[in-house]
Amino acid sequence: MSEQHAWFKSYPENVPHTVDNNKYESLAKVFDDVVSRYGDQVAFQNMDKTMTFNQLKANVDAFAWYLQNKTNLKPGDRVAIQMPNLLQFPVAMFAVLKCGYVAVNTNPLYTPEEMKHQYKDSGAKALVILENFAANYQEIKEGTDIETVIVARIGDMLGGLKGGIVNLAVKYVKKMVPAFSLPEAISLKTVLAEGKGKAPTAVSLSHTDMAFLQYTGGTTGVSKGAILTHGNICGQLSQIDGWLTGLFKDGEAVVITALPLYHIFALTANCITFFNYGAKNVLITNPRDMPAFIKDLKKNPFSLITGVNTLFNGLLNQPDFKDVDFSKLKISLGGGMAVQDSVATRWQELTGSPLLEAYGLSETSPAATINPTDGTHRMGTIGLPIPNTDLKIFDDERKEVPTGERGEIGIKGPQVMAGYWNRPDATKESMYGDYFLTGDIGIMDEDGFFKIVDRKKEMVCVSGFNVYPSEVEAVISSHPGVLEVGVRSEPDPKTTECVMAFVVKKDESLTEQEIRDFCREKLTAYKVPKKVVFRDELPKSNVGKILRRKLV
Repeated sequence: MSEQHAWFKSYPENVPHTVDNNKYESLAKVFDDVVSRYGDQVAFQNMDKTMTFNQLKANVDAFAWYLQNKTNLKPGDRVAIQMPNLLQFPVAMFAVLKCGYVAVNTNPLYTPEEMKHQYKDSGAKALVILENFAANYQEIKEGTDIETVIVARIGDMLGGLKGGIVNLAVKYVKKMVPAFSLPEAISLKTVLAEGKGKAPTAVSLSHTDMAFLQYTGGTTGVSKGAILTHGNICGQLSQIDGWLTGLFKDGEAVVITALPLYHIFALTANCITFFNYGAKNVLITNPRDMPAFIKDLKKNPFSLITGVNTLFNGLLNQPDFKDVDFSKLKISLGGGMAVQDSVATRWQELTGSPLLEAYGLSETSPAATINPTDGTHRMGTIGLPIPNTDLKIFDDERKEVPTGERGEIGIKGPQVMAGYWNRPDATKESMYGDYFLTGDIGIMDEDGFFKIVDRKKEMVCVSGFNVYPSEVEAVISSHPGVLEVGVRSEPDPKTTECVMAFVVKKDESLTEQEIRDFCREKLTAYKVPKKVVFRDELPKSNVGKILRRKLV
């Protein structure tokens, strides 16, 4: 057995090491096949409104017909989608894919300049946008190639009186829709009405056709579009099929989607993978409203929930969360940032179900590793490579390091992107042969489990010693008086850099000295924060990931 496949001995017995990458032909074919199997079962639910697979198909076909017949779009053109978790999202996304266009998922909370960069960089020809963000688009539309603008409202898919009331409340009571003027725009409801009952023209698609331009968060430079093909996502579906063998019965799973669908984690794991299993997908529009979120959880006994560490931590700190029915919960999946041991431990104690950490990136569709679901998971690790995936740990000279030593994680597999859109130099820099170089520092233990140590560029160098922020965060987060923590470097005249911690208190009496003393018991002296700053909240991305670079 070669060292690079040390994880085979830790694989669950029912999980294959390899799967058929050609099992699924295209995402358009997956969509039609799934609808034919599950028809009148609920596909998506949002704000208590359900949409069956057949109803979804009717809306998708109407939308697709309109795009093919009432716009200048042709296969391969990019269509930007900018909205939170609403029923409108899967309708727009699947319509774009069925037409052979490329979906460009755009963060709804982007500033106008961020929107302009993504629209211009992608060359998007059409935009599907929620009216709440239309004023931002109006500011920058002249600098884009967008010809077709479709404007949706939050209540559009809720139907009848409820939809109308929601739209009025959002606009006139909550005043969440800044005034805008887009005379060229057409409403989503008009699009669906014009296409109602009409069948779109089938488009022949292969694994090499682009499906998504998935933009990276831009944390290490300008935001880049990762080219994800139908083959990338179909390959990922086959890989997850293998990993979850026997865990869920087709057509019976209930999935909670609190992470935004424009994010690669929820897009692939929740929206596409569990759509393929005929699951009922409960879309949470605003998970930051924890009381309302928990009401949804109580009404929908669920079998899977995905999230980031801060989401799980937030739920655990809500008194009503303990009253949720967890009897059907099989696994909870954490990604996007490190799942802290203290959070994973509390989650399992309360729910009776493990919080499994997974790992991936936009560039890998995203999953590369997942912890086993058979009870052999290891807390604090990102698990094992999924089928057809190879991971290696490289040093700065791109030589593979021995087991147990730190280095940069490289990923090889069918889920690795086709490259960065219009950035051949960035693509070349990110690849070493067939391995995508992640920029994440990790180690592999003797049983093949991988662990993320930190981002390559977020290490703190104290007198020549590397300090990994996630290690310090894990210690501080285990203090009973700490709610959240983020760690970054701070310039220091004596040691070049020092460790600085930003803490949100759970216990108001907590002091800086207490935290430093607590760290001294568990960390080498140079890893102990020289400074501790208390904050009411920490800066986070829109999926809840703590943004270390914005800790000031």
